[in-house]
Amino acid sequence: MKTVRYPKKECWAGILARPVFETKSLERHVANILNFVKKDGDQAVRHFTKTLDRVEIADFLVSENEFAEAEINVSPKLKDAIGIAKSNIEKFHAAQREETQEIEVVEGVFCWRKSVAIERVGLYIPAGSAPLFSTVLMLGVPAKLAGCREIVLCSPPNAEGKINNAILYAAQICGITKAFKIGGAQAVGAMAFGTETVPQVYKIFGPGNQFVTEAKQQVSKTGTAIDIPAGPSEVAVLADETCVPAFVAADLLSQAEHGADSQVLLVTTSETVIKETLSELEKQLARLPRQAIAEKALENSVAILVEDLDEAVALLNEYAAEHLIIAAKNAAEIAEKITNAGSVFIGNYSCEAAGDYASGTNHTLPTNGYAKAFSGVSLDSFVKKITFQKITEKGILNLGKTIEVMAEAENLNAHKHAVSIRLEKLAVNENG
Repeated sequence: MKTVRYPKKECWAGILARPVFETKSLERHVANILNFVKKDGDQAVRHFTKTLDRVEIADFLVSENEFAEAEINVSPKLKDAIGIAKSNIEKFHAAQREETQEIEVVEGVFCWRKSVAIERVGLYIPAGSAPLFSTVLMLGVPAKLAGCREIVLCSPPNAEGKINNAILYAAQICGITKAFKIGGAQAVGAMAFGTETVPQVYKIFGPGNQFVTEAKQQVSKTGTAIDIPAGPSEVAVLADETCVPAFVAADLLSQAEHGADSQVLLVTTSETVIKETLSELEKQLARLPRQAIAEKALENSVAILVEDLDEAVALLNEYAAEHLIIAAKNAAEIAEKITNAGSVFIGNYSCEAAGDYASGTNHTLPTNGYAKAFSGVSLDSFVKKITFQKITEKGILNLGKTIEVMAEAENLNAHKHAVSIRLEKLAVNENG
């Protein structure tokens, strides 16, 4: 992890750049997979599952017996933990429901907006070296709360052709309707286009590797919505002399272990914080089972020494981190100045891992600077907002002239006529 001291603002873009990887061959490879899945359906999915995941599967659909077996194999301790996390996620997301409010904008003109669930959604759950059953909760809970009629889950099979037990258990308690043993770009294609086995969905959610991410971006150009643009996981920590360096190091490593393409950032006003954190980082890294992965991520990472907290905030708003931890004096006040971040963690004891698992907030967040314009997944992600209006005779009389003038100014005479014909009818009725 390199250190940069007192960088000038014109140098920020280079210092804050995310890792860049060759993409042309990736785009072609993913496009090839998607085209075959669209054309050949289940046959293509079986082919890619065999060649890429090295497992042959006759029936992708998870059976009731497989769900039952998974439930037996999940320990009571893990079931309890999943239950607590699910409850917290439900509480937080249920509070996001909006009541429909009918507004009378002028007398006789009524407008309102209603949240309507997306009928069919697809959830992609990674399960390579880290089976992310927590993501099932993060996506399945709000999907169910929103009222999505069909919730389809795809997750890569292991060498035995099965989905991780905890993933299936979490899916079951979230009320997910169908689960399929399919991973990678072929899973995204199956959900986007539909196959003989996998139903077509209207929106796809969930993180994944670069193939999954690219597949989601490609299908979004053909009519299937996706949750958010996503890339490698990242965390930034704003720390001052009141931080606990061991905590900061642990938080940096908690994201570095996600993948070799992850990135972590330390921004501080204290040289001592950098020195002590890097020392702790070295000690803790040596004990990590995923040490090799974290080491690669740290090569993409940087500790930045700045003049003051105002500069730190400005730099971090420019970076727009997926996760931002504020381990500093007056952390809550500093948090109010943050305008670009996926999720903010305030104070020394607000570890990012809490948000990943059980505090209640959603861990599906914008990466790669997209937090400047995108929000993380929420209840709103699983609904669309439909506006309604009801205009009475009094209402068209009150608003009609305004519409006529505006339509005429835009040279849209048919628009004007649609109002005029109604006003004329009411005039005839009144005079008659």
